[in-house]
Amino acid sequence: MRGLGLQPVPAAKVAHRCTGCQAAEFHFEICKSLEAFREARRQAEACARRFSFPSNRSFGVARIVVTGHIFSCIKEAEVRRVKFLTSQLTYFLKPATSRRNIRILLRFLLILAILVTIYSFIFHVIMVFEGRQHSWITGFYWTLTVMSTLGFGDITFTSDAGRAFSIVVLLSGMVFLLILLPFTFIEFFYAPWMRAQAEARAPRQLPETTRGHVILTNLDPVSNALMQRLAHYGYPYALLVENLDEALRLHDLGFHVVLAESDRPETYALVRADQAALVAATGNDLANTNVAFTVREMSQSVPIVTTANSGDSVDILRLAGSSHVLQLGEMMGQALARRIIGVDARTHLIAEFGDLLIAEATAAGTPLVGRTLAESNLRKHTGLNVIGIWKRGQYEVPNAETRIDAVSVLVLAGSAQQICNYDELFCIYHVTSGSVIVVGGGRVGRSIARSLAERDVSYRIVETNPARILDQSTYVHGTAADLETLERAGIDQAPAIVITTHEDDMNIYLTIYCRRLKPDIQIISRATRERNVSTLHRAGADFVLSYASMGATAIFNYLRRAGVVVVAEGLHLAETRVPNALHGKTLAQASIRSQTGCNVVALRSGNGMTINPEPSTVLKSGAEIILIGSPEAEQRFVKLYGASLLTRTG
Repeated sequence: MRGLGLQPVPAAKVAHRCTGCQAAEFHFEICKSLEAFREARRQAEACARRFSFPSNRSFGVARIVVTGHIFSCIKEAEVRRVKFLTSQLTYFLKPATSRRNIRILLRFLLILAILVTIYSFIFHVIMVFEGRQHSWITGFYWTLTVMSTLGFGDITFTSDAGRAFSIVVLLSGMVFLLILLPFTFIEFFYAPWMRAQAEARAPRQLPETTRGHVILTNLDPVSNALMQRLAHYGYPYALLVENLDEALRLHDLGFHVVLAESDRPETYALVRADQAALVAATGNDLANTNVAFTVREMSQSVPIVTTANSGDSVDILRLAGSSHVLQLGEMMGQALARRIIGVDARTHLIAEFGDLLIAEATAAGTPLVGRTLAESNLRKHTGLNVIGIWKRGQYEVPNAETRIDAVSVLVLAGSAQQICNYDELFCIYHVTSGSVIVVGGGRVGRSIARSLAERDVSYRIVETNPARILDQSTYVHGTAADLETLERAGIDQAPAIVITTHEDDMNIYLTIYCRRLKPDIQIISRATRERNVSTLHRAGADFVLSYASMGATAIFNYLRRAGVVVVAEGLHLAETRVPNALHGKTLAQASIRSQTGCNVVALRSGNGMTINPEPSTVLKSGAEIILIGSPEAEQRFVKLYGASLLTRTG
């Protein structure tokens, strides 16, 4: 029964269960195939006939209710099937070419029928000439058997004229029935019909009740990563796809697609842009400008986020109607520059959540190396909470006995004053005079150089294209795969090397080479696609930032529909109310970190925000908890305590 699309559920208001049949416990859903539908109907009718209730009135009423429910569901399935076939016919007959194809097919069948009739008439004439008589049915029978090359041989001519006529009928039958008819049927009916079935499967609009969804206008690594993030948190979205075959492929893969053109105003009426939470355009600058201008014609209020490859396009995109323009190349450069921590031991801010700051700091070259968190007394001296440790790209949730080593990068949470306290203690350590090496002088590489210059950090850019070399004092011409080029860039004294090419294969190649060349150097790499992040970590990169993930994170954080901020790869800030299960407990008693893997970094109540609350702090209903952890840890918290993430604005 499950294979037929039937779902067993308890039957309401039916107190008796027949041992021979449990049809009262089944509700019928629409059957996608005709065979399954017929089988479901046959079994339903058999089930209804086999119900055996006691003779009292109450069970008689129950029998009527159950039987009526079965056949009402069957009736509903029939209606839906008729609607499905009607939609296919509508798509099939809608184009003018389909109607023309039908006319051509009918014209061919008419010619074939006339030809068969003429041959049957000639058959009777020749038979009379030979002195035999046959009925008209026999004439059509002989004509069709000869034209189809079956040739039963039960009726034959004896004269040469009759045999010559048979040859003509046979040859014309081979041409018309065996060649032209199949070709005409497939070309003008079967192929268009199958395409109409496919088009009927591809959604062309969203229901009128659709609200709060995200509209994506382009399929690329950024939008692909964004769709995965939206699906993870249960946000509805629609991806606009212009090509039918591509739309069907993505639809079959589980993506929520709409077959529509992104530059048509009608499209955004059909996808309910005026009721959407966000429109995201991640194509090239010209296409994004068109999308923003078109969407803004349909709605003045919907937020529009676009990406810009060129800084010159930012103002134009805003004039076209973009609410927010993301320069992903510039953002990638700034994010990679923040991860360069080999030049000093100071903190580097990576996220803000109100008054709560999240920062990273290297432990290499400081007295922290070799000590446990308990022995470091960081909370006592600075007030900061060590909420995580990065080691070679792997995020770990620490405890009091976690030991800090030379490759540890501390993730710190606290207030601005607490961050300053840490910098005052450790700013004197691990200062190097070497230059940071940046591989690649494109948009990302130049953005890194500007960020390093603002921090008064020396750098060298390795670039193969002479046209990109802007300053001989900071650029080194050559390939990073050449040892002599790296030596001219100062790799012997360099605290870090940042690999920024847009080809993941090249980044993996250079990461392996540089790690073997200098095992203790910090290697930071860009990844265009998310799937190559883990490969770059295995190759030896200390930090890897995915271009796709960073773009998806920026758009997701701009949406801000839930209390979730993506801090870094696999590290999220989330906000939720104190669950009922934790009301009245202290943080120590709740054991949230050991139970879920999430760290409580702040509490928000009517008295304001308490950053890094003490373990003795009592959790009260109505207060808000700010957590940090991996997406999996978030889900464990939600599942364990039945909590939900808060909606945020602004």
